[in-house]
Amino acid sequence: MKETPTSTEKQGGTILAPDAAPIQVDWAAGRLLGPPAKESVKTLAELEPLFLDQAALRAMDPQLEVYRVRSWLPIAAGTEGGLFWGVTILQPGKVGDEYFMTHGHFHANRSRAEYYCGVQGKGLLIRMDDQRSTSAEEMRAGTLHYIRGEHAHRVVNTGSEPLIFWACWGSDAGYNYGAIRERGFGARVVERDGQPVVIAHG
Repeated sequence: MKETPTSTEKQGGTILAPDAAPIQVDWAAGRLLGPPAKESVKTLAELEPLFLDQAALRAMDPQLEVYRVRSWLPIAAGTEGGLFWGVTILQPGKVGDEYFMTHGHFHANRSRAEYYCGVQGKGLLIRMDDQRSTSAEEMRAGTLHYIRGEHAHRVVNTGSEPLIFWACWGSDAGYNYGAIRERGFGARVVERDGQPVVIAHG
């Protein structure tokens, strides 16, 4: 009887891939497990210019975590034709009456789109075009969002628990944070009478 090759043996001159995947995904908890996974954390201090109520911000802990991103970048950034995979965990909270949010960005390569998929919590996906026309759509567990490459995008947590969403984007999409640092978005999300309200802003 011919034995089936193991994962370390050759079959047809090709070494089979290891049985264990390089990354393990915990969908609900927003975790990527495995040595290739990367993680970064954004604190209030790093996002300070984005919030309108600077007096309220100065009264808060500057090292408070606003969100963290876990990602798998299997090829070098800027490589054409590849895909990246990641998850963002955006904490609940407000600076004054403005909800916690991600920094937001345009893609450096405006032809590269992106997917977001919510798995926990609730919030809003904010989009903005080059004319600063801004729109919002609800994010919650099970919503899938297609983001056009030419649109800046930001996520706001309007709930009382972490907002967790997964993302897939092109490896050569790149980031343009500068435009957002300079002028922000065309709208902000604030609490009014206990409810989130999108208000125009410059």
